[in-house]
Amino acid sequence: MRSPLYAGLFVAASALLLHTQPSDAQQTYELKIAHFVPAGHSVSQWIERWAKSMEEKSKGQLKFTIFPGSQLGPPPRYYEMARSGQADITWMAHGFTPGLFPLTEVSNLPYLMGSAEIGAKVLNDPELRKKYLDAEHKGVKPLLLMTHQPGNIHTAKDPIRTVDDMKGKRLRFASATIKEFIAALGGTPVGLPPTQMVESMQKGTIDGAVIDYGGGGIAFKIGPVTKYTTEMYSYVTSFCICMNQAAYDKLPPDLKKLIDDSFVGVEAEVGKEWDKLDDIGKAIMVKDGMTPIKLSKEEDAKFRAVGAKVAEAEIAALEKKGLPAKQVYDMMKSLAQKHEKDSRNFWTQ
Repeated sequence: MRSPLYAGLFVAASALLLHTQPSDAQQTYELKIAHFVPAGHSVSQWIERWAKSMEEKSKGQLKFTIFPGSQLGPPPRYYEMARSGQADITWMAHGFTPGLFPLTEVSNLPYLMGSAEIGAKVLNDPELRKKYLDAEHKGVKPLLLMTHQPGNIHTAKDPIRTVDDMKGKRLRFASATIKEFIAALGGTPVGLPPTQMVESMQKGTIDGAVIDYGGGGIAFKIGPVTKYTTEMYSYVTSFCICMNQAAYDKLPPDLKKLIDDSFVGVEAEVGKEWDKLDDIGKAIMVKDGMTPIKLSKEEDAKFRAVGAKVAEAEIAALEKKGLPAKQVYDMMKSLAQKHEKDSRNFWTQ
């Protein structure tokens, strides 16, 4: 029969052994991040810094491998990659999968956001996300929503200085809402992945492309085939850094909290990363031979009037489908006006 002393020593030793065994909290979680933008883009670099920060703060429990520049597939696939788990985290554009994010894409309507900083602040408003936007991201956990800075029209040969100059121009569009805007202006919208813009402008199969200076000058390098850029600053495209829901759910509570907290209050920081690309991308394209065109006040007003009609028609179409598009638009517009007071605005610079 074991003595009480032996039994006590056995219990103490067992407790010590259990205490020193690896626990779930010490498990390493290896996650893949994938996106379609080159590694040199400032938001790509922000994602790299974020991943490194998460590795350090988790003391090595989180490990990230990043696949930039469409290494895992073409741009339209990055939402499905996150949803299916092919990648654990993706940076995707809503406009590449038309119809899946109708309320989120209300943000893409003409002349709604004056900068990426405003766009990020609007789209991450807690009430807007909780009430309308997060539910559209089925199968994924939206970590951060954002927009690029407002985009312009870049043409290979002919300048666009007036609304009349738009007639018949074949222009690559960035999202479904911009497709309607181009058509309403008298142009012919052409659907193309951004990676095909240079070749298509070079061959003359399109007359130009609608994209922001950062995307045009840095990410997709259309400067050498662009003769003119009409600085409308007329629209934004929305994006999401999304996480596969199952990958998120398998993390222990402390790592979930670490990830969640890391995206709180970063809207201005990420927005400014986008906005600073405007000057950089423009400088690159000017060096490549592009001439910028600033619209007159009269022509700017005409473009904006067409944009307002496009927004009105798009909202009405979504409302007919039973979606609260008017409520979302009004809320986004009110938030944008609020954030214009403390954010960069390309319409007034």
